[in-house]
Amino acid sequence: MLKDITIGQYFPGETAVHRLDPRVKIVLTVAMIVTLFLAAGPVSYALIIGFLCLEIAISRISPKMIVRGLKPVLFIIVFTAVLNLFYTPGDYIWQWGFLHISRQGIKIAFFMVLRLMLLIIATSMLTYTTSPIQLTDGLERLLAPLKKLHAPVHELSMMMSIALRFIPTLIEETEKIISAQKARGADFDSGNIIQRARAMIPILVPLFISAFRRADELATAMECRLYRGDVGRTRMKQLKIERVDICAILLSIAVFGGAIALGRFGL
Repeated sequence: MLKDITIGQYFPGETAVHRLDPRVKIVLTVAMIVTLFLAAGPVSYALIIGFLCLEIAISRISPKMIVRGLKPVLFIIVFTAVLNLFYTPGDYIWQWGFLHISRQGIKIAFFMVLRLMLLIIATSMLTYTTSPIQLTDGLERLLAPLKKLHAPVHELSMMMSIALRFIPTLIEETEKIISAQKARGADFDSGNIIQRARAMIPILVPLFISAFRRADELATAMECRLYRGDVGRTRMKQLKIERVDICAILLSIAVFGGAIALGRFGL
């Protein structure tokens, strides 16, 4: 299960999606999330799915990797579908005790599952095609107006990007600890919930120690490189809006605008 967690990973490439300005990718990702909650019919969702398929094809990200990223949240998706399926009132087609299935429940459950899956895929594509440094620069530029309110914009952006970057590292460390504990005879699969929770303590303790050690090493490395936050900081690569960014923005406006318009008519 841990190997299936792909959020925070970056897959280098030279495709048009990789070359997009990080500010554009962040804004378009937020716009897609909003569009997903405003879409209300099969046609509007078909537009969004087509847009995501085009993005995946251009970025050359393996579809297996996309499906693999959905596995860790499979329980949440199924749980959400069950709740909407059995507890949505409407025209009942089946009923047994307090459980019932209605036509409205089937429709809501289907679109809710579809919405969650598209939401996860859209946000995953942002990290798959954007390096942590680009994410930091993009977030910092977008949040720059908050500097007038004396908000620590650079520090917040840096913390968010570092947190995303260290998710795969901590997952890899967890797998190593689990393998080491199993080699010593540890059993994580048998027993009730309480016993399994207690069995996780030998994993959590060394994991926390390793995380604090990595954080200390990172802080030392940043100090050795004379890191002083945003004070006097320059950038080797300046962010510029290119022709490919304008094309992506225009295409996104057409797709998202069409999906929202169709959603208002229930299409």
